[in-house]
Amino acid sequence: MQFKQGVSVVTHDGQEVGRVDRVVIEPRTKEVTHIVVRQGFLFAEDKVVPINLIASATQDRVTLREDAGDLDKLPPFQEVHYIPLNDEEASAAAYPADYAPPLYPYPPVAGWIGYSMNYPSYYPPRVVDTEQNIPDDTVALAEGAKVISADGEHVGNIERVLTEPEGDRATSFIISQGLIFTERKRIPMEWVSNIEEDTVYLSVRAELLKTLRAYQEE
Repeated sequence: MQFKQGVSVVTHDGQEVGRVDRVVIEPRTKEVTHIVVRQGFLFAEDKVVPINLIASATQDRVTLREDAGDLDKLPPFQEVHYIPLNDEEASAAAYPADYAPPLYPYPPVAGWIGYSMNYPSYYPPRVVDTEQNIPDDTVALAEGAKVISADGEHVGNIERVLTEPEGDRATSFIISQGLIFTERKRIPMEWVSNIEEDTVYLSVRAELLKTLRAYQEE
């Protein structure tokens, strides 16, 4: 199977549910555990789809299994929680980008029964905590993640991830052409030393990558 960023994800009967946004990988074993499907015709938010619900994945589309079940029950990729601050925390907070602004009208403009609108009241300051619904020790590899060689060269960006024909382990990935390469390259996973959301680090130098043949579509 192969998971290309942006390709359609469809049900077994061909109904599009969204598009591939991320591939969730366990960096140690290189196992692909899930994909993140960007919201689309069926999904009102990005969803996490387990790999065992996928029947096939080609360069053109990802097809879900017939027994995939109720897709609406799949967990969202991210959940946002608002954590109230106590008086001491609120007085010390400088309200950086990840903090909610301290003042919010309360109650709603329309008012609530039993609440007077004559006196202003406000939500307390809150910190925003974003949680990803993916397994521990996995990474949701972002679309277009940078690929960095062992000598620090930005050699390209992730275009797709390829897995074993009958398994979930990632075997290689395709990087797009860039400033160093004028063609796409297929990089074996054995050359990967670390995976982060936005960056894949290689254990080989850029000079070695130049010896790889240009990737050709099968």
